Amino acid sequence: MSSPNNDSSDDLVPVETKGYVPGTKKTLDEYKNLDSNDESLNKWKESLGISSAGGQETAPTKVDILSLGLEIEGRDDIIIDLSDKSPAALDEIKKKPIVIKEGVSYILKIRFKVLNDIVCGLKFLQSYKRHGLSTGTIDCMIGSYGPSDKEIEIKFPKEEAPQGMLARGKYTANCKFIDDDKTTYLKFSWLMEIKKDW
Repeated sequence: MSSPNNDSSDDLVPVETKGYVPGTKKTLDEYKNLDSNDESLNKWKESLGISSAGGQETAPTKVDILSLGLEIEGRDDIIIDLSDKSPAALDEIKKKPIVIKEGVSYILKIRFKVLNDIVCGLKFLQSYKRHGLSTGTIDCMIGSYGPSDKEIEIKFPKEEAPQGMLARGKYTANCKFIDDDKTTYLKFSWLMEIKKDW
């Protein structure tokens, strides 16, 4: 789990779904042995990779966020490498603004691995700020996953960069990955600069 790397995280609180109560936390072994004669439950467990021997038993966390990327039509993907989660490496990300042309559409995507346990209700939270004022937020449910050695890539809904003379400039994007148990797996910031042209 990474420690907070930005000053203001008040806007990185997940939206609670009214009436939703996460189930009781169980270990991977408890899920494996749960109602082994129930065919539909066994199919659910297989969909999470519980019945297989996937995952890395020595992993320090359940979720390892590998990268955040931007897909922009007609351009090479922009990838923020998150494999090094040291405070110095995460600070470096904030120093290199990603230039985006005003009004262009882009898709955020993440790559991650689920390691030695099941993660339930993994969410991606992001807030955009300019001059200290919030200009937008993202609260996307990623889902629940069982441990696996395979990387998972998730793409979020298309977004449009702001446009116009007043919209140009630098925006700070504060990000957090959190699950139903309120475990934060990674918290970091990156810088986006909106320009008239590439």
